[in-house]
Amino acid sequence: MKLEVTIVDNENKLVIKAKGEDGYKTFSVRIREDIVEDLDKVAAQSGYSRNALIGDLLRFALDNCKIEK
Repeated sequence: MKLEVTIVDNENKLVIKAKGEDGYKTFSVRIREDIVEDLDKVAAQSGYSRNALIGDLLRFALDNCKIEK
């Protein structure tokens, strides 16, 4: 949930954007246990959340993916 304070008519207003308007999508995936264990190790060592790492790792993989025909 994204919270922001906006000034409207000289008053501070707390604006709460509805879910889904932050550019993120929530969905479920199945991942092998050994991958989750490795991911949790990286999360513990780096201080990043599992979710943040998954997003960054997926972005890296997609940016560096080459499809051979």
